[in-house]
Amino acid sequence: MRTYRRIAYEDRCQMYALQKAGKTQAEIGQALGFSQGTVSRELARNTGRRGYRFQQAQRSAQARQQQIRHQPRKLTSQVRRAIARKLRAERWSPEQISFWLRATRGIDLSHEWIYQMIWANKRTGGDLWQFLRRRGKHYNRRGAQHAGRGVIPHRVDIAERPAIVDRKTRLGDWEGDTIVGARHQGGLLTHVERKSLLTTISKLSRPTAHATHRATVHRLNPLRDHVHTITYDNGKEFAGHRKTAQCLHARVFFATPYHAWERGVNENTNGLIRDFFPKGTDCTTIHPATVAKVERLLNRRPRKSLGFQTPNEVFRALAKRG
Repeated sequence: MRTYRRIAYEDRCQMYALQKAGKTQAEIGQALGFSQGTVSRELARNTGRRGYRFQQAQRSAQARQQQIRHQPRKLTSQVRRAIARKLRAERWSPEQISFWLRATRGIDLSHEWIYQMIWANKRTGGDLWQFLRRRGKHYNRRGAQHAGRGVIPHRVDIAERPAIVDRKTRLGDWEGDTIVGARHQGGLLTHVERKSLLTTISKLSRPTAHATHRATVHRLNPLRDHVHTITYDNGKEFAGHRKTAQCLHARVFFATPYHAWERGVNENTNGLIRDFFPKGTDCTTIHPATVAKVERLLNRRPRKSLGFQTPNEVFRALAKRG
């Protein structure tokens, strides 16, 4: 019984010479130790317009191997269809789909491969990219130095943030972000306290660095005794963070680009706010009284993660303890 081996460059050289000498596929296979079917497939795959040539055949074989090596074997046609359904019908993110595949099907497929599948689909005229939340943004390699919406001067990375912030054991660690209105006209500035989920919402006529700084100080200065850190995303509207930190006597950090889970509390809260102000809302038409009403509703809403207490109740109780 023959032992399996790949066709090597030397085999292709001999195959070329034997074919030129008029040998049949069976005779070539017998001379080289391959079956007739192996020889037949090799000639069919790698024969060009000028016939079978060993150098061209070697390059073609190497190119196929390289392509196969860089394709995830788990990304089968069935899995691709499941991913497309989750994107189109349920608007799940690639990270959520990756977790779902691992939890329900035992398929460990990273969200990066799902993104690559989406962009490959777009290059062939597909529409999967339209179901991404950031579909209009240019795709940058995650974690790249210049990834995201802009480079922040004097930016302090979240890696330097005190470990106590991650534990959520104290009052005074906040997360912040902006919700941009339709056509980038106006926006909402949101801050959420990680321990109590207390939320502040400020209307911005223009999401500039100056306006963002003023709104932040205006809303958080009355709570300054309970503002130790603020963690932002990488939007240019937070470029005045050093001045903000100085006014509030707090430390400001920035999450890793494209790592939304590092500000999960704020991201979830912004999703709740979107129930009142859906995407496409012109924020310049929202009355400040309406913004204040939504803020009150959220801070008076019982939360399961707080034992069905409200953010107001938890914040006040912890503030009294000092």
